[in-house]
Amino acid sequence: MTTELKYLQPTQYGLALHTTTRELGLAVSNFVEDTRSQVWYLERELSSHLHQYLIEFIQPQDWSDLAFIAVAKGPGGFTGTRIGVVTARTLGQQLNFPVFAISTLAAVAWSQISHTPFLSTQNGSETAIAVQMPAQRGQIFGAIYQPTPDASELSVILPDAVMTPEAWQEKLASWNTNYQLIEAKSGLAATVTSVLQLAYLDWQRGQCPNWSQALPFYGQHPVEM
Repeated sequence: MTTELKYLQPTQYGLALHTTTRELGLAVSNFVEDTRSQVWYLERELSSHLHQYLIEFIQPQDWSDLAFIAVAKGPGGFTGTRIGVVTARTLGQQLNFPVFAISTLAAVAWSQISHTPFLSTQNGSETAIAVQMPAQRGQIFGAIYQPTPDASELSVILPDAVMTPEAWQEKLASWNTNYQLIEAKSGLAATVTSVLQLAYLDWQRGQCPNWSQALPFYGQHPVEM
């Protein structure tokens, strides 16, 4: 059965936050002709400046124009991830709209697909995207995703997990399909546009997650990144 997609009205917008690193990434779009995003390096000043940046960034729109909010849920730094998720949950609760918690690694994978859509297939077969990111104590965050041939959807093949480099390499070595490996190291806040796009794909398919369902993914005990 084909799902009938929903579309925002031109006056409706989606908003996304990315706070899992020392940068703040914000994006807003009506997915027609008005899309904008920006990244700020705030380091440890994120908590004290986030709300002011949000208020200034969404103008000339206001909170009533938002149809949903998306947030990068991690993995990433504990404090930044927590601040972003709590902010998104608070807005979702107060304004009564859906809150989409999107994996940091999924946003990296989608960003790669958006820039080079031909990577979704290779030699006539679908190509998976493996994303790895340094974790604390010498471990690695890893996940594997599969884009559809038309790059309209991203499926989770191996959910986000933390593991040793040896275990991750074993996973990749035993993978029996084509894959592209991406290492996520820096500039992750710039993938806030991918966080927004992935949330919109879910919204179009009728998903409407309550704010209480938006939970951070830390993967490890709280240690600042």
